[in-house]
Amino acid sequence: MINRSMGPVEYGYICTLSVLWGASFFFMKVALRGFGPFTIVFLRVAGSALVLSLLLAMRGEKPVLSRELVIPLFLMGALNNMIPFSLILWGQQYVQSSVASIINASSPLFSVVLAHYMTDEERMTPSRVSGIALGFSGVALLIGIDTARVTGSALAGKLAMVLSSLSYAFAAIYGRRFRGQPPVRTAAGVLTAAAVLSLPMMLLFEDPLQSPPQAESLLAVTGLVLLSTALAFVLYFKTLERTSPTNLLLVTFLIPLSAVVLGVVVLKETLHWNAFLGMALIFAGLGVVDGRFLRKSQLPDR
Repeated sequence: MINRSMGPVEYGYICTLSVLWGASFFFMKVALRGFGPFTIVFLRVAGSALVLSLLLAMRGEKPVLSRELVIPLFLMGALNNMIPFSLILWGQQYVQSSVASIINASSPLFSVVLAHYMTDEERMTPSRVSGIALGFSGVALLIGIDTARVTGSALAGKLAMVLSSLSYAFAAIYGRRFRGQPPVRTAAGVLTAAAVLSLPMMLLFEDPLQSPPQAESLLAVTGLVLLSTALAFVLYFKTLERTSPTNLLLVTFLIPLSAVVLGVVVLKETLHWNAFLGMALIFAGLGVVDGRFLRKSQLPDR
């Protein structure tokens, strides 16, 4: 039986994931100074798959679980890695890393909607509907109400972030089929599949050997590989075993905190009023959807 409640272990996993994934927006922004977006995607997933495969080899295990899971691994690799990573990296060419992380926090909102129609575990309630509406109003504010000022590449970049959040939500639902599988083996298999899928994209749209990258870009890719992907996705699948998809995606509630700090302090990004208000609305929506902050003051939905 899946533990849908959140205990100290689950909160510990989620806090750690939030820091690892929050830092990924910083790493990606720096990596873009020396690499194209599709090259970074391939280096990230291929490098992480190699790290986890070496770890499994040291333990005498194999990364591929079974023939029956080959197609699911490729689907999960596309939904959870290749598609959202590509969208985020392409979008971050035109969007600040801190803003990208805030928009990414909308993933649980999509997850609640999808889980209502695709699973029997998550029930849509009046409070969740109001939370979704509140959260999506924050996303709309971040994208830009004044479309005359938010057009072209900036608008496309923000919309790419929204689509990446939708892809993550699909991945959280689909990833439940891997419950009970060893987390490291699952992560290695998914990342290997994502590397196979992302290789043609890199070769088709970019020339990774066109110019030698700077040291800071190489260090950023190393951080993406070791911390924000290899380590993070082991924790991701371990957490998915212990709680529901919506609970797991609450990690995105905390991701913007570390991402904004790194973006503002290190990258010298400037956030405007709509970014803070949009983040507040998304966080408020997530709080209403989750319901933890309302349980002491409200009766359960009927």
